[in-house]
Amino acid sequence: MQALDLTLRSLGRALAPLALCAVVLPSQAALFEDEDARRAILDLRQRLESVQQALKAQDEDKARLRSALLDLQGQIDTLKADLSRARGQTEQLVRDLTEVQQRQRDVQMGVDERLRRFEPIKVSVDGREFMAEPQEKRDYDQAMETFRKGDFTAAASILNGFVLKYTQSGFLPSALFWLGNAEYATRDYKESMAHFRQMLALAPAHPRTPEAMLAISNVQIELKDLKGARKTLEDLMKVYPSSEAASTAKDRLARLR
Repeated sequence: MQALDLTLRSLGRALAPLALCAVVLPSQAALFEDEDARRAILDLRQRLESVQQALKAQDEDKARLRSALLDLQGQIDTLKADLSRARGQTEQLVRDLTEVQQRQRDVQMGVDERLRRFEPIKVSVDGREFMAEPQEKRDYDQAMETFRKGDFTAAASILNGFVLKYTQSGFLPSALFWLGNAEYATRDYKESMAHFRQMLALAPAHPRTPEAMLAISNVQIELKDLKGARKTLEDLMKVYPSSEAASTAKDRLARLR
């Protein structure tokens, strides 16, 4: 019996460390698992913050792009409005021409038939008086009548023939002005520019000259020459500061800058 007790005690002492390991090892394993979980959570948080920052940056880029697009659309709308007003001015010029032509017809009704056909007569166009041959006046009136009807292609052809035929005519500055307008209406911008500039060189003091400069700026805008348009508008305001066209040029120049 004593030998059996000794054996049992020895066996107990041998198994005690094993029992202690059985208790300690699961506890250490749990500690390692908790540490890995914390690291995984931190990593996920860092990734989430990175994604959130990237999304915020994208939102800011989209906001800037929308703002830029709105600004561009505003500039386009402004140019469209300017062009619309320019066309409206052309229509007003046509109406003015209609009234002038009607007054001219009323005056000429009382003139002797022989003088109308063979002798020079005094005419008044755009506030200027001069002597003109009857045929010369009839040709001009025909061109203006065609312009007034809105047949700008035909009007441009007739007016172009007029300026080539009557190179010394008192009608010439006005004919060049309306020729430029007819060509602008048909989008023949280069020829329109050339004839407006020819009119400026021929008659810088003509009443229609400020309007011709404003029309040149319209042509330059159509040709995408905004720098040239700004220069023309500045020259118009400088040379003809008291004209109605200069007031329009000031407003238009503010929109082009």
